[in-house]
Amino acid sequence: MSASVPARVARGAGLAWTDRYSSAVMNTFGTPQRVLVRGEGCWVWDADGNRYLDLLAGIAVNVLGHAHPLLVSAVTAQLATLGHVSNFFTTPSQVALAERLLELAGAPEGSRVFFANSGTEANEAAVKLSRRTGRIRLLAAEGAFHGRSMGALALTHKPAYRLPFLPLPGEVVHLPFGDVDALAAHLDESVAAVVLEPVQGEAGVRPAPEGYLPAARALATRAGALLILDEVQTGMGRTGAWFAHQHPHLGGGVLPDVITLAKGLGGGFPIGALIALGEGPSSLLGPGQHGTTFGGNPVAAAAGLATLHVIERDGLLESATSVGQGIQRAVADLAHPLVAGTRGEGLLLAIALREPVAAAAAGALLEAGFVVNAVAPDALRLAPPLILTAEQADTFVEALPGALDRAAREVSA
Repeated sequence: MSASVPARVARGAGLAWTDRYSSAVMNTFGTPQRVLVRGEGCWVWDADGNRYLDLLAGIAVNVLGHAHPLLVSAVTAQLATLGHVSNFFTTPSQVALAERLLELAGAPEGSRVFFANSGTEANEAAVKLSRRTGRIRLLAAEGAFHGRSMGALALTHKPAYRLPFLPLPGEVVHLPFGDVDALAAHLDESVAAVVLEPVQGEAGVRPAPEGYLPAARALATRAGALLILDEVQTGMGRTGAWFAHQHPHLGGGVLPDVITLAKGLGGGFPIGALIALGEGPSSLLGPGQHGTTFGGNPVAAAAGLATLHVIERDGLLESATSVGQGIQRAVADLAHPLVAGTRGEGLLLAIALREPVAAAAAGALLEAGFVVNAVAPDALRLAPPLILTAEQADTFVEALPGALDRAAREVSA
């Protein structure tokens, strides 16, 4: 255990809250690992006073960490002024956030933004928008995760998520991720859209092969289909660029027709967005054809503006790149027999393991004071706040070998 991590305290209060949770909250997420009560920067504390270095950030959400003063101030000031209006009206914060997103996306004239409350909702909006092409078929990727509501679930690949809810809407074909030949064979004039993640997060942090997204763009254009990029997990600086597809080796300068966003956009406040790029895509949904009560509310928009401001002001794109590369180098230098390597971009990383011990390793790391995620049986996912320092990252790398050794013993026992 790193010297910076205090000894663990018995979980009396936490277990009491967990018992109450089990009696009151629907069992869709399983038993909570801890009851968290406070956060500051990259740290969180549980109900028993134990401190943890948060290397998951609410699954790539809390890009500014916890209780960031500027974000707290922006949300508080907006809520004290105007908390909610219906979408019969607009607010300055909503308009300003839409303009900022269009600027960051390099959007051409005629582009527009639709605001929602989550990534799933943003992807549902994308599915509806694609229907307005007059086509129904959608192409997605094996390993894809796009959400759990019915339309988004149709795009999601994992059978365990899909099978209990068949039949799902639409005609979705899942193709091998990164396989240009498979795309070419299936992408014809019956396809409404191709929906892809530049980096597949839930599949184990798997970046698109170089040249794949440009090929998808060219094939979609040839077939008259839309190219929809799901940047829910990868957007807003997570990979060291505002959008992952802006990296030359991932996107190669492609301009998609639609980008979906959420997670990091609000710095922890719920918000999602769909960016339709160009007059054609942005005009597919008209008045009355889609909507939301809370989407684009002034508090969420203020949170989004504050988050983007801090990312730019504090150089967090550059920091995500340098700290992420430092983690990858340090993990490689460990030369641990269970570590097969790392993959990912910026501060969306996976530590690939040679054995299916990720769940046990994540549990051992939690006991040692680090929050990570066993995203696959043989992979640990890191998606920490973008404010993570190199020194904080070092404490994790120092603790990793011991956690892996403990996991190996538990699994073999």
